[in-house]
Amino acid sequence: MAKRHRPRRGSLAFSPRKRARSETCRIKREERAVGRKLQGFAGYKAGMTHLILTDDYSHSLTKGMEIAIPATIIETPPMRVEGFRLYKDTNYGKRAVTDAWAGAAGGNLGAIEEIIKKTENKEALSLHLIASALPEVVNGVPKKKHDLMEIKMSDEVEQDLEYAKEVFGKELKIKDVVKEGDFVDVTAVTKGKGTQGPVKRWGIMIQNAKAKRSGKGRHVGAIGAWTPRRVRWRVPQLGQTGYQQRTEYNKRIVKIGDNGEEITPDGGFVKYGIVRNDYILVKGSVPGPKKRLVRISHAIRDHPKLGIPEIIYISKKSQQGK
Repeated sequence: MAKRHRPRRGSLAFSPRKRARSETCRIKREERAVGRKLQGFAGYKAGMTHLILTDDYSHSLTKGMEIAIPATIIETPPMRVEGFRLYKDTNYGKRAVTDAWAGAAGGNLGAIEEIIKKTENKEALSLHLIASALPEVVNGVPKKKHDLMEIKMSDEVEQDLEYAKEVFGKELKIKDVVKEGDFVDVTAVTKGKGTQGPVKRWGIMIQNAKAKRSGKGRHVGAIGAWTPRRVRWRVPQLGQTGYQQRTEYNKRIVKIGDNGEEITPDGGFVKYGIVRNDYILVKGSVPGPKKRLVRISHAIRDHPKLGIPEIIYISKKSQQGK
């Protein structure tokens, strides 16, 4: 008799599958990209297109040939530096010591600088930049409130303080953080699908005709044994699907531009509009629907070291009516 091998459907790694607290994602990882003053940036997803470029991957079967790839357009307007926050390592984790806000009465970095000078163990301190995205300058994002977020820095507190003095109260552009050819990690809240059944939510099998004795086919055959008399959390059941924070790793930036007409189709992007600010083209897909805030971080996993890609053609075909 053949061996029955039916591994469970659906990954338990993302449980519990609850709605995200906020669309302004929190980047909690402690790994830092070496040699970077800022560890990330933010933008708004505008849409997708395809482009033709020369394949420059060294071990690719199509190396040196022209290939077509999908790409996501992320509009990246300037981010305003609102302030800085100083953290200190304690027995209970990182704790905020003080912060300085631009534009506030007496707002300056003097208090942070004094604490850094008096602290002997500089490795216990870390400085974070507080920045806000400016949705009012984006054509397709109807937001009145700024998206406020913390961005980690290089983790060398004295060096970070010198950089903080330069950008305090000013605006940063995407070119100040990343460049063409870089690999980044993108974090966003995925599309929300509401309450869905176990077939769509977990990918379980649909029962065949003979097993449909109860008149149902898209349900779990058994939710558990008699002992223990409870339903375990591992049993796939219906519930919230989507609208969860996810990170995709090693996305390559194939282009950074400041003229939205280069990539905006006639009539603008469907459900978004016209790109009016700086933008980046990221190879592949990005989590979330259009107009969703996307946080961009330097890649922390191993990736190939490539230069600036040679782009031959960018599609501007309108998708109106599709």
